[in-house]
Amino acid sequence: MNKESNAERENHVRRGRKLEYFTIFYNSLEGLISIIAGMIAGSVSLIGFGIDSAIEVTSGGALLWRLNHEFNPERRESAERTTLSIVGFCFMALAIYILYDSISVLVRHEAPERSIPGIVLAAVSVIVMPLLAKSKRQVAATINSAAMRADSRQTDFCTYLSAILLCGLLLNALLGWWWADPVAALVMVPIIANEGLGSLRGKKCADDSCCRH
Repeated sequence: MNKESNAERENHVRRGRKLEYFTIFYNSLEGLISIIAGMIAGSVSLIGFGIDSAIEVTSGGALLWRLNHEFNPERRESAERTTLSIVGFCFMALAIYILYDSISVLVRHEAPERSIPGIVLAAVSVIVMPLLAKSKRQVAATINSAAMRADSRQTDFCTYLSAILLCGLLLNALLGWWWADPVAALVMVPIIANEGLGSLRGKKCADDSCCRH
């Protein structure tokens, strides 16, 4: 029975690795397309979305590392603390970048070009991200992994950003509301900053052992 339980756990961990490999692949492609399309169109929210994809890749890589040490608690906890710190600082840097760039665009009245690739990418992400987050939550529940649950929340977070981005791009493309893009980007700022603070607080909590009771 014990061997069967270990085999089942290994299967779930293997599924978790596959999900993280997909996360890294998809977000790498998503980030590349977003940044290129954003630079062509002059879209602050698209570029910011691309940078967020890079953060997701970093998080996915770190979680993959943790899953590779799933049966070594000491290494897993150390990897989680390091990852929480890195991701937290990355989110804060992203929030500051989007805040500065969005306000600059609004002050200068710089209208972004319509971006069909950006609209298609955001629409696909709105569909893919919830499915990916659900799969990660299932794995997290079966192996009782707080790290995997946190990663699924980050994927949920990517869904929200995708929806906000899609709304901003569509309003600009269909109605010519040039300000919708930087405003949509500004809507992202408190969400991103809150996520960053949550990661940093989680890291401090882990260091202080306050979350282990």
